Amino acid sequence: MGLAKTEIFTDEQNAISAFAKAFSHPARVAILQHLYKTNTCVCGDLVNEIGLAQPTISQHLKELKQLGLIQGTVEGTSVCYCINVENWQSMKSIMFHFLNQDVAENSSCC
Repeated sequence: MGLAKTEIFTDEQNAISAFAKAFSHPARVAILQHLYKTNTCVCGDLVNEIGLAQPTISQHLKELKQLGLIQGTVEGTSVCYCINVENWQSMKSIMFHFLNQDVAENSSCC
């Protein structure tokens, strides 16, 4: 398998790609929706809410946390997760500018 060569792309292009990857799995979308709705929860709640095994949920949480869309704090043996509001706003801005590009209605293609 070839390398992604991310260094040849802009920071914005790499960020858009990372956000798209986060949204590419319905479990991660469901996790984000649940966290947004409840504002905080623990991993066990997500297992019950989403219906996937705890290790699977943990892997998805890890990906979302590495991207910075969520943050977590340890409370005893549980980890409490929530949306990272600052990074969420940044992601929305980046994605808005990318998705808000319009193709001219009179453009001709193929």
